[in-house]
Amino acid sequence: MNTEKLITAYSDFMHHLHETMEETLNSFTDAFETSKEKVNEKHDLTAEELEHVSSQVKRDVEHAAKNLPAHDDDSLTEWLKFDIELIENLTWDAFLSVADKTRIELAEIEQHAITHKYNSGDITIAGTFSCDDCGKEIAFKTTSRIPPCPTCHNHTFVRV
Repeated sequence: MNTEKLITAYSDFMHHLHETMEETLNSFTDAFETSKEKVNEKHDLTAEELEHVSSQVKRDVEHAAKNLPAHDDDSLTEWLKFDIELIENLTWDAFLSVADKTRIELAEIEQHAITHKYNSGDITIAGTFSCDDCGKEIAFKTTSRIPPCPTCHNHTFVRV
């Protein structure tokens, strides 16, 4: 893989992502896919290179959204492990804007996950669930049907 080509594609991806989220009311996921298509059209990337760049952008945005307070230069400096003023590229502002919007979406998803109940008999993807009544945890390594609680026979669970 040509490193310089991937770095340029990453920067363009972030630029498109910022523009798409600023210009529309798209969710992060929709804006991400639109940006991925634009980068694919502009750069001569293989499918593997495009997937590599897009996964790196998504990783960085999600990490920043989960771990950075909104526009706090001290926390930015700590996250980067060097002074924010050393960055000359305006891409950083775009990155933070996308991270802030992504933070809101992640909070909404997290809130929905917290309040969403699962019932015995439901089919679900792998994960750990806690009985809403006694707290007994059951874990699935693959897609499974949720059984009644093995301890208290309750039928309501929350994802841990």
